[in-house]
Amino acid sequence: MHFLDQAKIFVRSGAGGPGAVSFRREKYIEYGGPDGGNGGKGGDIIFEAVAGLNTLIDFRYTQHFRADRGHGGSGSNRTGAGGEDLVIKVPVGTQVLADDDERTLLLDLTEVGQREMFLRGGDGGRGNASYKTSTNRAPRQHGTGWPNDEAWVWLRLKLLADAGLVGLPNAGKSTFINAVTNAQAKVGAYAFTTTRPQLGVVRHKANEFVVADIPGLIEGAADGAGIGDRFLGHIERCRVLLHLVDANDADVAESYRIVRDELVAYGAGLDEKPVVVALNKIDTLDDELLAALLAELEEASGAEVIPISAASGTGLDWALDHLLEAIGPDHAKVAADDTDVEPVEWSPV
Repeated sequence: MHFLDQAKIFVRSGAGGPGAVSFRREKYIEYGGPDGGNGGKGGDIIFEAVAGLNTLIDFRYTQHFRADRGHGGSGSNRTGAGGEDLVIKVPVGTQVLADDDERTLLLDLTEVGQREMFLRGGDGGRGNASYKTSTNRAPRQHGTGWPNDEAWVWLRLKLLADAGLVGLPNAGKSTFINAVTNAQAKVGAYAFTTTRPQLGVVRHKANEFVVADIPGLIEGAADGAGIGDRFLGHIERCRVLLHLVDANDADVAESYRIVRDELVAYGAGLDEKPVVVALNKIDTLDDELLAALLAELEEASGAEVIPISAASGTGLDWALDHLLEAIGPDHAKVAADDTDVEPVEWSPV
């Protein structure tokens, strides 16, 4: 399935149905009179966050959404049927933004099952029966129904994850997420093997949390270099960042600073999030060089640096301990323990 994290769509609620102009005319009924019913209400535009979706690709091919209009009223004081609401299902983490220069936030759908009415349908028009007064016994006026609302909006998906992976291309982020989760991120010996965000669920010490891997950043990403920084939005909601630095880089301190500068340039508070710094690919180093690189990186970052090798599994538990501590037990889910389930004997009945 292709990944798409933003789309522009047109939405229109339903207009209200017109009221009816009708008069009661029955044999043996001495007094007639107006009996036109009101029109029905138009359908609403509703956004709903649903589980199981992680892309906005469907909105590339279907871009116009219109709710049904209300039906007209009729005689015998019958109110017209209301238009059916249109529910637009989007992935959890989708934001609805206005089509203006500031991209004003209108809705933020962050929970499964969250439903938000975006555009209300127009109310139905009044039938002539509602205009009857003591001095106006046979009104012929009626309401045409309230008009609908319409708008062009942007949908932007920000994946929900507890921890986000950042680093230069080839820092080993995809190898890391493959090692600690069931994700099957593409791994290759060239830059930008990751071209779209990847999600994986980590099970560690009876807890579960979600990790997001985004494409690597290079110097000038904030200005559009490489893949740019558009995917950084997917880690805006993360509670902690894992910054991976390749131990084979010529200058590990400079590699660290390049990514940090891009996080600062992007804004949105990414540079203020808790960060776990890890030196990756240590299986290619001897002890003396490893100690020197760790000291250099700790001086540049001002934090403890965890030596790991995602390929061999060295230090992964140590890194996951730090991530779990930063996420907090209140936000990490308790993992299901399959060992507590008693085996059931097979039976064809």
